[in-house]
Amino acid sequence: MKVAVVGATGMVGNVMLQVLAERNFPITELLLVASERSKGKQIEYNGKTYTVIGLQDAVDAKPDIALFSAGGSTSEEWAPKFAEVGCTVVDNSSAWRMDPSKKLIVPEINGNELTKEDKIIANPNCSTIQMVLALAPLHNKYKMKRLVISTYQSVSGTGVQAVRQLDNEEKGIEGEMAYNYPIYRNAIPHCDVFLENGYTKEEMKLVKEPKKILSDDSFSVTATAVRIPTAGGHSEAVNVQFENDFDLAEVRQLLTDMPGIIVSDDLDNNVYPMPIHAHNKDEVFVGRLRRDESQPNTLNMWIVADNLRKGAATNTIQIAEYLIENGLV
Repeated sequence: MKVAVVGATGMVGNVMLQVLAERNFPITELLLVASERSKGKQIEYNGKTYTVIGLQDAVDAKPDIALFSAGGSTSEEWAPKFAEVGCTVVDNSSAWRMDPSKKLIVPEINGNELTKEDKIIANPNCSTIQMVLALAPLHNKYKMKRLVISTYQSVSGTGVQAVRQLDNEEKGIEGEMAYNYPIYRNAIPHCDVFLENGYTKEEMKLVKEPKKILSDDSFSVTATAVRIPTAGGHSEAVNVQFENDFDLAEVRQLLTDMPGIIVSDDLDNNVYPMPIHAHNKDEVFVGRLRRDESQPNTLNMWIVADNLRKGAATNTIQIAEYLIENGLV
């Protein structure tokens, strides 16, 4: 399997290489690809040193699979060029997510939608992935009516510059800022850019993407996304109203049985999901399961995952694994 990692020098690209190695992904030839300014850089993978190549060189090499994490504009321009030479692209940017001709995939939920004809496959937003993984089994059983989501997202979701800003501010060093305000000892209710409706792009991803992944637009969603001073791991408070009533013990069992979910919910021993526990793990952790006593058929839950792994790199690689296992590449 000839595999290209596009955006190999970036934060997610770095994690992709780590996850590929951990999962023994079947690679016969590895192409590490980045922008012109990163061409010629040396990167080590599995004890071997590779030289970073440019996008055109990667297209000319005709890889079987290209794992993209290089930003939306790069994906829009280059993913079709890779697809034209027969390569299957799994794209981690927002470029193709809501394109009706492209599939938006979380393998545990809708991997079975994939076919050989899908040459550009979209990886959902990080905060969407962890949420839908927890909601899918519950939606199947009780049918969701309305979701109210509040996210508490780490600075790594913004990128290297934001991680550096937090580090600098913790040490009292003045430096380049990724945000309009200090993030240390602060919470900024502003993830991505503001849109005309007053919501941010991140919030609207949470509104739209679950409907596409679950192939159901009958439920309504509202969201508030907040950036907090954690280095990694996104947390979400999710209030979900169902059409049908539920049993809490059954909810726990449905979540326990869902691949990729770990129920972490033992209040007697103060056990609940936190970013510090999700760090460097591929699972999504769910806890604080309780009824919303203010209205019927409504559940409160707290969902945490490593946004660079299941929220980005791992889900991308799991899509590629699904394609290989099912003879689609």
